[in-house]
Amino acid sequence: MDVFAHFSTRIATALAEIYPDLDRALLSRFVVEPPRDPGHGDLSTNAAMVVAKPLGKSPRDVAAALVAKFEGDADVTSVEIAGPGFINFRVANGLWQSVIAAVHAEGADFGRSDIGCGEPVNIEFVSANPTGPMHVGHTRGAVFGDALATLMQFSGYAVTREYYINDAGGQVDVLARSAFLRYREILGEVIEIPRGFYPGDYLVPVGQQLANEFAGTLRWLPEAEWLPIVKDRVLVAMLDLIKADLSKLGIRHDVFFSERTLHGPGGDIEKTLAWLREQGLVYQGRLEAPKGQVDDDYEDREQTLFRASDYGDDVDRALVKSDGSYTYFAADIAYHRNKYLRGFKHMINVLGADHSGYIKRLKAAVKAVSGGEADIDVRICQLVRLLKDGEPFKMSKRSGDLVTLADVVDEVGVDATRFMLLFRRNDAAMDFDFALVKEQTRDNPVFYVQYAHARTHSIFRTAQRDMPGLDISPAALAAAGLSLIVTPAEMELVRLLAGYPRAITAASIAHEPHRIAFYVHDLAAAFHAFWAKGKEDPTLRFVNAEEPTMTLARLALVDAVRQVLLNALTLLGVTAPEELS
Repeated sequence: MDVFAHFSTRIATALAEIYPDLDRALLSRFVVEPPRDPGHGDLSTNAAMVVAKPLGKSPRDVAAALVAKFEGDADVTSVEIAGPGFINFRVANGLWQSVIAAVHAEGADFGRSDIGCGEPVNIEFVSANPTGPMHVGHTRGAVFGDALATLMQFSGYAVTREYYINDAGGQVDVLARSAFLRYREILGEVIEIPRGFYPGDYLVPVGQQLANEFAGTLRWLPEAEWLPIVKDRVLVAMLDLIKADLSKLGIRHDVFFSERTLHGPGGDIEKTLAWLREQGLVYQGRLEAPKGQVDDDYEDREQTLFRASDYGDDVDRALVKSDGSYTYFAADIAYHRNKYLRGFKHMINVLGADHSGYIKRLKAAVKAVSGGEADIDVRICQLVRLLKDGEPFKMSKRSGDLVTLADVVDEVGVDATRFMLLFRRNDAAMDFDFALVKEQTRDNPVFYVQYAHARTHSIFRTAQRDMPGLDISPAALAAAGLSLIVTPAEMELVRLLAGYPRAITAASIAHEPHRIAFYVHDLAAAFHAFWAKGKEDPTLRFVNAEEPTMTLARLALVDAVRQVLLNALTLLGVTAPEELS
């Protein structure tokens, strides 16, 4: 039972009955939500204000007509008009209590919806240069993108997880030359890693692989011959390394798209530029020098420009460099046109903090290549500062100069890594304190939430011990007398449970998985608070051997809390242990 959706439907139906000529599109534009002040009621809606102007009526008149529809309604104990036309409802306990039954009935599917209507969505995330293992700077975007993909799938979208392999730039040539040095080292040469090369030990196995496959033959070839051979092998090795790192966090991708496939004669970049010219979206011109900043990419010359400013960008963008090669943005346009031609009208790109300047140009590119049919949401993940006891924390760095994803997971575990990175908005910088996430205290959010789930299981073990004759099977819990759940502490928990489907929908639409981390922490806090009240007041204990009927009802509530905690943690990719050591 989604109480909020239930009342949205009831209100829409009432409006359609009162005003048969009302534009039905308006019935999806109002909201039903908890009022800011709980003292005003359980639910509040702005429906009257949304439809009043199109009807040519005052909001309060529409509100009065709606209120009349709900007078004497079994689901409502009171309904009143507030302010300019808000309507506040107090909901009958029976409707809240039905939420517990709905959780039992729907189990792992509680909160699932079809708001996505099967619409294809491409979520591109991580997309790190394939030049080494994943470092901590990539980890936040990886966890964010994965959790968002899971969340949107749960909400009925057809999600494709995509990784864009930046394997066409000069950095890949540098990577191949770095691997070639390791190959020569394996063959017995004394080497020195030049400045600007990749110094990490992770390239030593690649050098060994080359030695095993080619013995010493490569070193006698000119660079033009050995470079493509080494490049192909080192890219495969690095991508395997990246996949292994991501798997440590339970992250997978459906598509690995190679940038190199866009280049070359007849490639997507060439085709896209030809198409842009046909549409009149490319011209030869000269850009003004950037004002107030230094732009190393700026060239004071006539060049091939994309009319990005026609689609909301600040300036038009260069597509071809002075040496005749394509700019990175030319590849971006071709890549996103490729996505659109694959059937994606909804795209989400998860990028690092250093890419915030790309947002307008990517939006312009997608709008242009789709004729305005497609949209893109660029989500920026801000930096993570690693701390231990409040001080900057250094660890062994197999990447040469960066803390790796594997280092972080090995230090604190998958659950702490994922939850803590999601327990803050993606666009806010964050501190990740290794000491804090290892503490078993309420100050550690992941422990606090997992402990709530473990506590639900502990309560059932207590019931089995203290009331061995009580039937606490799923069937017995489903038949429990939920009308006994009426105390303020109990109802607070039930209202939180009722808000879970709404939280899922809101997080999916806003592309904000942190909302689920916040929600599950709030639910855990309310559950711990209720448990603490039982220590002070025996009448509020979950298990009371003298009150088997009440005990069964409260165990049904506990089981519903357990299920929703499990559901939410599963969406976040975090385990829900039954016991904590």
